[in-house]
Amino acid sequence: MSYAEIPGAKVPIRMWTDPAAVEGGALRQLQNVATLPWIKGLAVMPDVHYGKGATVGSVIAMRDAVCPAAVGVDIGCGMSAVRTSLTAGDLPGDLSRLRSKIEQAIPVGRGMHDSPVDPGRFHGLATSGWDDFWARFDGVADAVKFRQERATKQMGTLGSGNHFIEVCTDTTGAVWLMLHSGSRNIGKELAEHHIGVARKLPHNQDLVDRDLAVFVAQTPQMAAYRNDLYWAQEYAKHNRSLMMALLKDVVRKEFKKAKPTFESEISCQQEDSEGQMRTVTYRPGEISCHHNYVSEERYEGMDLLVTRKGAISAGKGEWGIIPGSMGTESYIVRGLGNPKSFNSASHGAGRRMSRNAAKRKFSTRDLEEQTRGVECRKDSGVVDEIPGAYKPIAQVMEQQRDLVQVVAKLKQVICVKG
Repeated sequence: MSYAEIPGAKVPIRMWTDPAAVEGGALRQLQNVATLPWIKGLAVMPDVHYGKGATVGSVIAMRDAVCPAAVGVDIGCGMSAVRTSLTAGDLPGDLSRLRSKIEQAIPVGRGMHDSPVDPGRFHGLATSGWDDFWARFDGVADAVKFRQERATKQMGTLGSGNHFIEVCTDTTGAVWLMLHSGSRNIGKELAEHHIGVARKLPHNQDLVDRDLAVFVAQTPQMAAYRNDLYWAQEYAKHNRSLMMALLKDVVRKEFKKAKPTFESEISCQQEDSEGQMRTVTYRPGEISCHHNYVSEERYEGMDLLVTRKGAISAGKGEWGIIPGSMGTESYIVRGLGNPKSFNSASHGAGRRMSRNAAKRKFSTRDLEEQTRGVECRKDSGVVDEIPGAYKPIAQVMEQQRDLVQVVAKLKQVICVKG
């Protein structure tokens, strides 16, 4: 679909979904965002739902200002995926051992490694810049300095909530590795610290929603936030790359005879400039993308700070990952570069009910039924992540056909939750 447009106080609200289907609380949040004096554009993805301050599934473009609540507390949260040389035929009938080995290698929930993981022990993992990255921790907010040891031990860990590690197969039978995580506790504490600072600033006292407090350009508070924001975004990227290295290590050990590699080609049908379908082959290697972050971008002659909260960058030819839920399909995509969405697309299926509502509505029996055929937890601790709590991913993908092109469709056979 193309977008629908509804009026906003300062800018129109472009929505890649039916406005009538957006919950009232989320719609009010979008209208509140559209009142901000610094806003230059607002795009709403088809997975939109209510969030803290700003909705999840929104792309907010502002000039000379940034709203930390519009990034969220999991700074840099995102996805990584890689296609392997394994096929479905290489997988054992009982996948419980492989799931167990993954959970042993990568701490989940609030867990952490006993000592920091040395990235240098993984073949092919780019380690340049890691020492400089940790050296820059000295420059982050004093309020989180005491968390450094914990942050080093949580590097390469999953977390909880909607974070996951999956082994998937695509429609050709190829095996993929995919994971979802962010900046762990250190990112959360940095976000909460700066949200608190922003709420106290004089220029934010008359906002329609104090959760939308912003930092403005040329101020020490903005400089401090951007420093910590970009550091946390980098932490999230390193966290995912280290987890993927650990995951690959498990797969190599469990499939020694198959000698798996992780640079396989991807072929798909694509329409050429003359409207003819042809087979195109790509070799993207490991794909990684944030979906809670800030980027400096230029639109209509303006330098803007673009905040994506539950949205990925989908510039022309840019690789992205759009997951469903723990029992449904996920998609590897390439961006179509639609400037109307600020070159963005959805970050996933998006919740259609809160965690508490899901726990009230669904049982462990429902979870077992909706995750049939998937090796995963099926206990009360993950009922809030049941597929029925999420929007239909196929519908979400249909609503953003002008934002991304699907390159591969994946279905999990193993799902590790925190």
